Amino acid sequence: MLNAQSLSAPQAQEEYNRAAGPLFPNAFFSNNIASLRAEEASRPFWVFTESESLGYYNRYIEAQSILFNYDILAYYGHPLSARMGILGRHTKEELAQMLWRTAAQHRQVNGGREIRKAFYIIFGTVWPAGEIGHLRESVLTEYIEYALENDILVFLDHQIGRYNPIDSLRRMLPWLRYPNVHLALDPEWRTSRPMEEIGHLTAVEINEAQKVMEDYMIENNIPGERLLVIHQFNSIMIRNRENIRADLSRVRLVLNISGWGSPGLKRDTYAFGAQAANIPVKGFKLWYEGLPGVHFDDPLMTPAEVYGLDPRPYLIMYQ
Repeated sequence: MLNAQSLSAPQAQEEYNRAAGPLFPNAFFSNNIASLRAEEASRPFWVFTESESLGYYNRYIEAQSILFNYDILAYYGHPLSARMGILGRHTKEELAQMLWRTAAQHRQVNGGREIRKAFYIIFGTVWPAGEIGHLRESVLTEYIEYALENDILVFLDHQIGRYNPIDSLRRMLPWLRYPNVHLALDPEWRTSRPMEEIGHLTAVEINEAQKVMEDYMIENNIPGERLLVIHQFNSIMIRNRENIRADLSRVRLVLNISGWGSPGLKRDTYAFGAQAANIPVKGFKLWYEGLPGVHFDDPLMTPAEVYGLDPRPYLIMYQ
């Protein structure tokens, strides 16, 4: 039984989690909820303190992991740019309908797992000399609140530029007040010379980003889990990748393999990403044919081909 006399609610929750042991990444399927219920039923008959109840409730919430109970299907881009992905070529209402149709195609070949739909929004866009332009708050709020009303997740993606990646992450943290919002960092654009060189993040920076995000969630009583996606398509983009940890209590790290090209080239790129066994949850990006001069996958891999990758991706996005 926890001694909650001098603990805040967030501290009590974390103490409960440490005492009970980490859930992730060992067992996050829905049927794990049954074992939590059995654990609760087997306890002696005492009344939980308020802090104990909060800790147990949030641990129960965490057992319902998005990653292992659902596949995530996302449309990627910038709401105000048709050249940066499919998300900027349609209204949010059109995107919602398209997501529903694409999700139905995926469910035919993904083993019958449920699919969560998502808008994957470029929040910080790199400009020449590594400057960053941020999406207007009014536009972002419009998309997030529409998504919340329509059971759609939202990922905020920051391209970093010449700035500190942790500061870039902190810029997005307040949006976690919305329960459907998750975050992403794109190492390719962590540079002061975009389109001339490929940027990078280090394992130390990625681990720090996860810790900063988790601390923010605890300090602000944000329950459950949130995802942090890191993009990669070659060895330059993440340094010392083998030192990255992916076992935090509240933040689920996803390694998203994002290269474009033929199916054979994309499989090779994914195989490189699959070598990172220390980051067990993988994502995969596909590129629709769009505007002239914008690269795309040729031909586009089918959902069956995507789910045939090893290990199977849990986050699939289309740009």
